[in-house]
Amino acid sequence: MSEPGLIVVDVAAADDETAFAFHTALAARWATTSVERTTREAGQAGVRLRCYLDLRQPLTPPDSTPSHW
Repeated sequence: MSEPGLIVVDVAAADDETAFAFHTALAARWATTSVERTTREAGQAGVRLRCYLDLRQPLTPPDSTPSHW
């Protein structure tokens, strides 16, 4: 990606549930692309997931409401 603050996140996990849980945790703090499926490589254990994350968005703890709301 050509803009500062945008990154690619590649996740390797044991299963779909773990990969999607990690993506959900990222999405709770930053703007991320949506994901609908994981990929598997023949002969390799586990799954992979790729998403894009925008770090320019201010970090907000998951269980707090920003003061400007």
